[in-house]
Amino acid sequence: MTHLPRVALEIKNIGLYDLVLQDVQKIAGKRKLSEDEILEIINKHPQILKDYMQINVEYNLSNIHLRDIDTSRLNDECKAKAEQVNKNLEHLREIEKYTLDFEQSSTLVIIFSIEFFVLFSVQYFIVLLNLKEWQWWIYSFFAMSILAAWIYAKKEQKKYAKNSEIYYKKYDETLKLIDQLEEQGCIKKDDLIIKECEEHV
Repeated sequence: MTHLPRVALEIKNIGLYDLVLQDVQKIAGKRKLSEDEILEIINKHPQILKDYMQINVEYNLSNIHLRDIDTSRLNDECKAKAEQVNKNLEHLREIEKYTLDFEQSSTLVIIFSIEFFVLFSVQYFIVLLNLKEWQWWIYSFFAMSILAAWIYAKKEQKKYAKNSEIYYKKYDETLKLIDQLEEQGCIKKDDLIIKECEEHV
């Protein structure tokens, strides 16, 4: 569902993907590259596509380059499958953020940021406010906050793993449905492809 010619176009022209472009240039051994050359490198080096997709998820941009199917002109048999595809696409877009590795997710960054703030507050209360007689209570609070953060992180990690599994199953199911609809002459897959991203315009 990720349209590779669009990926090559965006890597070449959009600043958001400059780090990916630099990797592509390093692989190619030259600075100026055509979209076809970038596409060839993407096909030979899957990590390039993975990096592109990760950037999109981090910036709330979808890697699903398909629009919903217009069901208004379809017969009943096609319509039921098309509606299922649309429903699946909506769900996939909602849970796409869980395809990121949890270790690289914003959730983990937020947890660490809160813990850093708590640590800073602990030092502030003990040293600057001269609360040394309360230090064991304050350190105990800090220790409890670390435990709470660890429990929450583990819970979120499981949530990421569960939703990631759901995502890939539904992704495959949706692709099969789209192929079936095309075989039945209900749709043309090419008509569904979003070749340019409006968010970048």
